[in-house]
Amino acid sequence: MSRARETFTTGWGAPVDDNRNSVTAGPRGPIVLSDTHLIDKLAHFDRERIPERVVHAKGAGAHGYFEVTNDVTPYCKAAFLNKIGKRTPVFLRFSTVGGEKGSADSERDPRGFAVKFYTEEGNYDMVGNNTPVFFIRDPSQFPDFIHTQKRHPATNLKDADMMWDFLSRTPESVHQVTILFSDRGTPLSYRHMNGYSSHTYKWVNAKGEAFYVKKHFKTETGVKSMTDSEAAAAKSSDPDCATRDLYEHIAKGGEAAWKLYVQLMPVAAAATYRFNVLDITKVWPHSDFPLIPVGRLVLNRNPDNYFAEVEQAAFTPAHLVPGIEPSEDKMLQGRLFSYGDTHRHRLGANYLQLPINCPFAARARNHQRDGPATVDGNQGSAPNYFPNMHGSATVTPASAAWSAYPVSGVVARHDAAKQHPNSDYEQAGALYSKVMTDTDRDHLIKNIVGNLKNARREIQERQIEIFAKAHPDYGRRVREGLSAYWKDAAPRSKL
Repeated sequence: MSRARETFTTGWGAPVDDNRNSVTAGPRGPIVLSDTHLIDKLAHFDRERIPERVVHAKGAGAHGYFEVTNDVTPYCKAAFLNKIGKRTPVFLRFSTVGGEKGSADSERDPRGFAVKFYTEEGNYDMVGNNTPVFFIRDPSQFPDFIHTQKRHPATNLKDADMMWDFLSRTPESVHQVTILFSDRGTPLSYRHMNGYSSHTYKWVNAKGEAFYVKKHFKTETGVKSMTDSEAAAAKSSDPDCATRDLYEHIAKGGEAAWKLYVQLMPVAAAATYRFNVLDITKVWPHSDFPLIPVGRLVLNRNPDNYFAEVEQAAFTPAHLVPGIEPSEDKMLQGRLFSYGDTHRHRLGANYLQLPINCPFAARARNHQRDGPATVDGNQGSAPNYFPNMHGSATVTPASAAWSAYPVSGVVARHDAAKQHPNSDYEQAGALYSKVMTDTDRDHLIKNIVGNLKNARREIQERQIEIFAKAHPDYGRRVREGLSAYWKDAAPRSKL
């Protein structure tokens, strides 16, 4: 489609007479400093790349809506969930987690699943993954874990020793490792995978009753994955396969859709459950806490500009609305701070003024002012202090208050592994022996061996012990697969 010819201007709107030739002293130069258009053009170019995300660097996204299909008001007072048929605009960003911005979409890696709901009570962000669990349960380990997924500080190369050394010393990771190295670790596309809150949150109803909640977005397209060889082929033939699939599918008039379900648990019931339900390395059995339908999420519009919308989109689990609150999940507690802090570093203190992050369905009114990239009028002449005599941004409704809960205990560094011995292995073992098919198990072992073979023997031995504790056959088969690569006679570990 042709567009009307428009005058070429500087960033400040002044017309430019020539965009191909610099202002020079004579035909051969030198260039003069007073060529303000050139200076502005180069200075902007020098700053075109904002810092890459430390995690979730490569992503794709789309706009759409969320529609309520079932009454959940007995459990949650959030306004965007208060009526069947109600629709709320959303933006969803998919991503790989550990890879850099130029990495392939088919890498074996968890996939980010971050949804921004533009509600009338402000923006609500659901920051999740395509797996219901995670590698670690304490935020103090998060920087260390992510470092092992990046590059070696000396060689600047990906290093199997780094990754498996960490995992073999972190037993709670075996559940996520088992999922990641199954074919689920290489989704066919973003449309063919589920999304999970992973973390436990709280839903609070109008009576002030609180429930622990986990969210499950089930794809309507059906879960489909690639085998390791198919993923390797995609990496070579089309490294942007998932990004391309999402964009082209929507561009042709298609929709990508998920049904939202939740698991709910009365807060009081958590204290006596057989494991810590706030541990992100665990799932809640559906037999104890069945899925409850909530609504439908639909993506039907591509971004107009990738950088402005996908790259500058900023999600944090701290962006909550009345009726949705954080739980005491340790990893969630750490992320409440870390995500927003990252955005302020990457995008600036006023990242919430960017159109993609702006709570356009509500109205931001507070006493925060100034800072770089203030683009919303800086709240005009309204006062920048509280309390004030002007009645500006002074109303704090009681209905917005978070639910109260008791806190007790000894302030110390508590080792969660000692509280529930052996619980780190149970669910991974059940996944391996009861959920996976023979083909699933064959692929899992092949995928693990293909990667773990690159690590040192002593690391392999530690990791085999972890697999064996999950299920003896699991450890035995990994050992047998690795033995073909062993050239030394290191002592066997007991299985």
